[in-house]
Amino acid sequence: MLLVSYDISNDKKRTRFSKFLEQFGNRIQYSLFEIKNSKRILKLIEIEIESRFKKEFDETDSVIIFNLSQQCKISKYGYADHDEELILF
Repeated sequence: MLLVSYDISNDKKRTRFSKFLEQFGNRIQYSLFEIKNSKRILKLIEIEIESRFKKEFDETDSVIIFNLSQQCKISKYGYADHDEELILF
């Protein structure tokens, strides 16, 4: 599973970036997406960020991609959506 977190200051850029990520996964927090992982999906996301978005980012914008392994344990609390298919034990 991939977690993609972003902090983009410009509303228009942030909206375009979130719509881009919606093609691949589910929003689990305001600026955090959960994406089912494959090497192909990760490569597509990285290429698109490099070619389309990176040139528009300024020094306050950031994107972090967490590539989680099968051994990771995910715990969800509160109002978190408990989709059992996506929880790794």
